[in-house]
Amino acid sequence: MKTKAILFLVLLLSITTMIAQDNCSKFYPMTEGVAMEYTNYNKKGKVENVSSFKVVNVSNTGGTTNATMAINLKDNKGKDIYDTDYNLSCTGNMVTLDYESLLPTEMMQQYGDMDIEISGNDIEIPNDLSVGQNLNDANVTMKISMSGINMNMAVDMTNRKVEKKESVTTPAGTYECFVLYSENRSKMMMANQVFPSRVWLSEGVGMVKQETYKKNGDLMSSTMLTSYNK
Repeated sequence: MKTKAILFLVLLLSITTMIAQDNCSKFYPMTEGVAMEYTNYNKKGKVENVSSFKVVNVSNTGGTTNATMAINLKDNKGKDIYDTDYNLSCTGNMVTLDYESLLPTEMMQQYGDMDIEISGNDIEIPNDLSVGQNLNDANVTMKISMSGINMNMAVDMTNRKVEKKESVTTPAGTYECFVLYSENRSKMMMANQVFPSRVWLSEGVGMVKQETYKKNGDLMSSTMLTSYNK
């Protein structure tokens, strides 16, 4: 459970960078009706699950854009794992995500009597990305309480930088992308681990691809945009 939970937190941070409003960032459309499908693979390239996202509501108030995103997660056999809606807002270059809404109670029932609280700071993606640029750090924290045992888990996304630009082809199309590198440092009880990660971002689309590695550089998991509809 530990490694999967850590990798899930890393994916949450990537999801945050995936969505924003046109008047907040030129990289991410947040228009009602936009739908994306991402396929998640293990280190051997086998499908682990498929996640679908759809913008179901968008409103603008006082310079802030608020949106509701519907998520559906299916396993590698097409069986529903969970459905949930979560809320996010965007002001300027900053996207704020309601982390707690990403983990519905139903998802954790398999682990028994478990309470989870998730929080995190905002992830900033400037409009003027350029190769070699350094980006601000980010963080997400998960507090777990189960059967009288309390555990705190955190992932700090540090050393964020724009490595390069390159073309990426996926089942959803071919995209020109900026490649963003980061070191995801996980902390759980007395254990500390580092999972380097790369995210491929395309203007007007958002995240096209993500890879997470072991500290030695071996691939642990990957995510790819497999469908995109406006």
